[in-house]
Amino acid sequence: MIICVTPNPALDRTFEVTELRVGEVQRATASRVDPGGKGVNISRALLAHNVPTMSVFPAGGQSGAELVSRLNLLDLPICPVATAGETRSNLTVVDGLGVTAKINPPGAALSPAEEAALLGAVKDLAASQQASETIIVGAGSLPLGFQPDFYCRLVEIGKACNISVAIDSSGVALAKAVTSGGIFLLKPNLEELLELCGKPLRTIGEVRTACLEIIAQGNEAVLVTLGAAGGLLATAESWAWAGGPALVPRSTVGAGDVSLAGFLAAYQRGHDFSAALRHAIAWGRAATLQPGTAAPQPADIELGAVTLIESPALETPLAELFG
Repeated sequence: MIICVTPNPALDRTFEVTELRVGEVQRATASRVDPGGKGVNISRALLAHNVPTMSVFPAGGQSGAELVSRLNLLDLPICPVATAGETRSNLTVVDGLGVTAKINPPGAALSPAEEAALLGAVKDLAASQQASETIIVGAGSLPLGFQPDFYCRLVEIGKACNISVAIDSSGVALAKAVTSGGIFLLKPNLEELLELCGKPLRTIGEVRTACLEIIAQGNEAVLVTLGAAGGLLATAESWAWAGGPALVPRSTVGAGDVSLAGFLAAYQRGHDFSAALRHAIAWGRAATLQPGTAAPQPADIELGAVTLIESPALETPLAELFG
């Protein structure tokens, strides 16, 4: 079971246009609404591949009710925690070249009692699972009102239940989680890693050094998604890169979430870290070819298109990995 915790879920509303022209009225060529938020996206991807998962999230108001309804229609196992505030809606516009503009509102402020209820739901669920077969994933931004150490407390729940915890977040929430340690896997993208380390990240070696600084604080592994350049996985002893030929994306929203889902699914099925990295990149690539934040299906995954390189040259510029 992979328990996916999304503190700040959303309805993702996506519009496709031929060309995005700022300041003009335009007609969308297609539109869709998907249940969203990082952890929700991860659970949806896992469900599509028959990986046992449970999605835990706060939900309130009409948007929260619609989020729950849409997830029920997918037959996704969920554990919604009722809140007084309205669940947010995100807006994405994608043009014909796959260029994406995304607007994410902060969402309603949640109370300390609602934060405690969400953590309590995770704790109860974790305690009911077989520890060796379970991973907890904390993913996404924190809603207004939540303490910045939310993910640290999620890690504490994992420790108490002897369950590994993965974190995919940004900003202060990610920084606090890193310094508290005890995390099985962190999944920043390049921008989030840059914000975290505050140093130039121009080569594989510089990315690996930043990852090692994270690992030195008591964490096990870091998976850095690099967009079109694939991804880099680092542990204290090793590093590897995986990527594939250039694609023309339909939507890049949620691709990093699907990459994390692919990694965790492969790892839980017995693959080592390097093989799990290859799956992560294959899943993420497939996600970019879907509309909106639709989850790729097993037939969409092209593992053979992904190249895996163990211990790539540290002096390799990241710019050489694109395309």
